[in-house]
Amino acid sequence: MAADPLTPAVSERICKHMNNDHGEAVLAFSRHYGGLAAPVAARMLRIETEQMFLEVDGAEIKIGFDHPLSDSEDAHRTLVAMLRAMPQG
Repeated sequence: MAADPLTPAVSERICKHMNNDHGEAVLAFSRHYGGLAAPVAARMLRIETEQMFLEVDGAEIKIGFDHPLSDSEDAHRTLVAMLRAMPQG
């Protein structure tokens, strides 16, 4: 399957998937990459080529990527790599 350009519709699809199926990962992103010590609730609002936007405990934060995302497949690979790079446990 070909990758989709990172349009607002694709961002919405990614966010819906992350929030519905990987809520703990979104919370982990806010802790590790957002620098928040004890977030309670987090959800992904949108993903752009340079950064993702999360709502964490009612406030919006942004987390930058280490490179501009090229498409939906790159977004998937990058989010998985970011999750794997976090200390486990």
